[in-house]
Amino acid sequence: MKKRFNTTGVCVSRKHYMVDISSKVKEIEKLIENEFYFTINRPRQYGKTTTLNVIANYLREKYLVIDISFEGIGDSVFEEEKIFCNKFLKLMINSLRFSDKKESDRLSNITGEINDIAELSEVITSFVENGEKEVILIIDEVDKSSNNQLFLSFIGMLRNKYLSREMGKDYTFKSVILAGVYDVKSLKLKLGSEQESKYNSPWNIAADFNVDMSFSPAEISTMLREYCDENNISMDIKELSEEIYFFTEGYPFLVSRICQIIDERINELDKKPWSIWDVQKAVKIILDEKNTLFDTMIKNLENNEELYDYIEDIIIRGVQKTFNKDNPLIDLGITYGYFKNSHGKVAIANKIFSERMYNYMVSKLENIYSKMDDYNFKGAFIEPNGGLNVEKILQRFMQFMKEQYSSKDQEFIEHHGRLLFLAFIKPIINGVGFDFKEVQISEEKRLDVVITYNKFKYIIEMKIWRGQKYHQDGVNQLCDYLDINSLDKGYLVIFNFNKNKEFKEERIRVQGKDIFGVYV
Repeated sequence: MKKRFNTTGVCVSRKHYMVDISSKVKEIEKLIENEFYFTINRPRQYGKTTTLNVIANYLREKYLVIDISFEGIGDSVFEEEKIFCNKFLKLMINSLRFSDKKESDRLSNITGEINDIAELSEVITSFVENGEKEVILIIDEVDKSSNNQLFLSFIGMLRNKYLSREMGKDYTFKSVILAGVYDVKSLKLKLGSEQESKYNSPWNIAADFNVDMSFSPAEISTMLREYCDENNISMDIKELSEEIYFFTEGYPFLVSRICQIIDERINELDKKPWSIWDVQKAVKIILDEKNTLFDTMIKNLENNEELYDYIEDIIIRGVQKTFNKDNPLIDLGITYGYFKNSHGKVAIANKIFSERMYNYMVSKLENIYSKMDDYNFKGAFIEPNGGLNVEKILQRFMQFMKEQYSSKDQEFIEHHGRLLFLAFIKPIINGVGFDFKEVQISEEKRLDVVITYNKFKYIIEMKIWRGQKYHQDGVNQLCDYLDINSLDKGYLVIFNFNKNKEFKEERIRVQGKDIFGVYV
């Protein structure tokens, strides 16, 4: 069977190209060897189930591994203690049936029908005490019903057995791993005020899980190398891995999806070496497709106005937010996989997420598109060499703002000015280029738009006019940024909210750089 890239369900090494995660497995094994109980909380489609499957298979020679999932068991199981306990035992027995039939039968023989969690605890003690191997319990999708009081009682039982084991008074699992999107400690808050005493989580014995489950460029390269070997092709694996990481920050689903699109769509008929342009084509396809990851993202933003506004501040208005996980909104964004810590500031986790969120926010300004159509016709801005005439784009945007938005729209412009410009350039670069938003630290709240179009790069700085001194400081910072990117020309869009403002363009030369800007 020929291998393929997989983005649905668990990845299996005999069927799928896979990143070598052996270093991560070794870190997790150390936690297990030290008898820790811990949780693996990561966003959707972050490789949790695949990682757990690899861990379970890796540990089976040394330990008896019970690997179960709460996916699809239904909420009704958690409505009655007897039903839950017997269902849990059945899951344990079925898990062992496929890996160790002898131990599955042994567990079946010591369990009849049980009535409550206390009896379940006794069964666990008997099974572990009389086994030949230490037992590891892994529960995936644990947060499916973990806002239920019965579930809290269950993990409370595991906690009590853990503490008793430490004191030499009980037998229990050597290690327990609970995996899901949400931290069990936070889910208990859903129980309501009458049970706030549960704030001292029954899972407060859990050790910290600090294993980085994203894929580094070096780890991505292991999957690409496997692909090259199987297809007998040679390509610049290091360059490609770094380009994939540039867009994804190692988010497992996005990494695999880029590879899958290149292999199955871009190079479907010809298994030829990949280029960084293939990676960029794949990213464009991802940004336009519907998938469960993006559907969930839009749903989360639609259902949480505060989170939407917070993200809009970051990616549209360039507002700096101090990173602090104690802030519930930041913690929620981390849980969803949307935020990361960038030098002490909140940043969007990866460029694909940022671009998708930005496209979504721009699309909500549909009422302005009809006004823009007469100004931003794509063909008017393409140079013979395939590049963009950015000066002309800025001039047309200034004309659009002058003719379509008067003083009566001042409040709208102050709030949405940057979004208007991003919406203006979107149809011009669509299908060919990217426009990445890079927040720059300054008192002017600068937001640089880095446009890549074909093989050209352009940097446009958007900022609010706050006087000549700040303006000059910003120009100097733009020059430094141009130096970093080996560019000689930069662009400015300056939003001036003074009553007597003048719509104008400006061309200056600073530190050997040509700067062209418009005031709107």
